[in-house]
Amino acid sequence: MLKRYRDAAVVLIALAIPFWFLRFSMQNDPRYRETPADSLMLQVVTPIQYAAATLARNLGGIVSDYVYLVDVKEDNASLAAQKARLEARVRKLEGLEAENRRLRGLLGLRNHLKADVVSAEVISKDTSEFFRVAHVSIDKPPAEELKSDARLPVISLDGVVGTTATVAGSTVEVQLVVDAGFAVDVVVERTGARGFVRGSGSEAEYRCRVEYVKRTDEVEVGDLLVTSGWGRRFPPGIPVARVAQVIRRDFGIYQTVLAEPTVDFSRLREVLIVMSHAGSEGAPKDGAKTSQR
Repeated sequence: MLKRYRDAAVVLIALAIPFWFLRFSMQNDPRYRETPADSLMLQVVTPIQYAAATLARNLGGIVSDYVYLVDVKEDNASLAAQKARLEARVRKLEGLEAENRRLRGLLGLRNHLKADVVSAEVISKDTSEFFRVAHVSIDKPPAEELKSDARLPVISLDGVVGTTATVAGSTVEVQLVVDAGFAVDVVVERTGARGFVRGSGSEAEYRCRVEYVKRTDEVEVGDLLVTSGWGRRFPPGIPVARVAQVIRRDFGIYQTVLAEPTVDFSRLREVLIVMSHAGSEGAPKDGAKTSQR
């Protein structure tokens, strides 16, 4: 189909060109006098010339549009590549900005604690859905205080992470707040009511039990639990968990309180290991508080 139209267009152009030159030369000759034969020839040539000119204009427009579309396609491809590079750069800068905020926050926390701390980076976690242990890597060889039985505090910007457990070279295993073996003395930030947070060890959710909260103490859902500072472990005022459920009974000494950790372990990146802090000497250990209830 296209070939047939192309051949017809070539024929029209081939016929129109000589007639057009002939007509042009005759019109510019002062001696030219139109005859009936010339008039007949012009009547025949004019439609052919008009068709050829129209076809040439259309073909020229098609070629121009094609060239324009090719250029637009190349420009679009170039702009798309440039957009992808800029988006990748923005993501990288946003990641660096977030990391910078975290590191500045940790530095501020470190200065606020006025404690001997070691920074560490989380390198792995348990593969289970609700993991209870994380592994961190420290920047320098562990000090004498950092050994498997030390149970040193591990904190982050969001609060208490847990305590150190096994130490192997520059890798330290951290027992998280939600582990059943974790325990720390806390107070309700709003009212000062005291309690003792233990990891629930639940396989279904991340929660802690708050033990030894007196039935007469005011505790509500949403209250923030912070470290009391008792014992030689955690500095005072570090967030531990937020109250998620309170079950009050009409009998007994204590009420049942469940809480959720303030730390989002799935997003945990950097932590601080507290080697020692001011005011820790001479106070009973966290675990010994249960005897005073």
